[in-house]
Amino acid sequence: MTRSERSPLLLAGLLAAAGAAHFAAPRPFDATIPRRLPGPPRAWTYGSGVLELALAAGIAVPRTRTVAAKVAAAFFVGVFPANVQMAVDWRHRPAPLRTAALARLPLQVPLVLWARGVARSEEGRS
Repeated sequence: MTRSERSPLLLAGLLAAAGAAHFAAPRPFDATIPRRLPGPPRAWTYGSGVLELALAAGIAVPRTRTVAAKVAAAFFVGVFPANVQMAVDWRHRPAPLRTAALARLPLQVPLVLWARGVARSEEGRS
């Protein structure tokens, strides 16, 4: 299996693991939900977990990969405010936690580019 063939499966695995984590340990995710959003944070945590699991499934299946990868790129942009919220909320925590929260911010860029790359590579195959 070539690197380009593994890339979608690795992205699907990352999304599946993140989605499952929203259900296995929801409390840390609840804390990142921007307070401006309506409803309880747990609903947003579970909703984003379901979406991540659905995106993982869509990316794993070649027939739906292009659309799912494009939606994943948009999702990675859409969850950026939660990462900002976490960085703001954790600004007074111990240095390792504060650093981890800040490090998440630029990590969204490679995730968006990865998902876009998966979508483009699939479009090139059709």
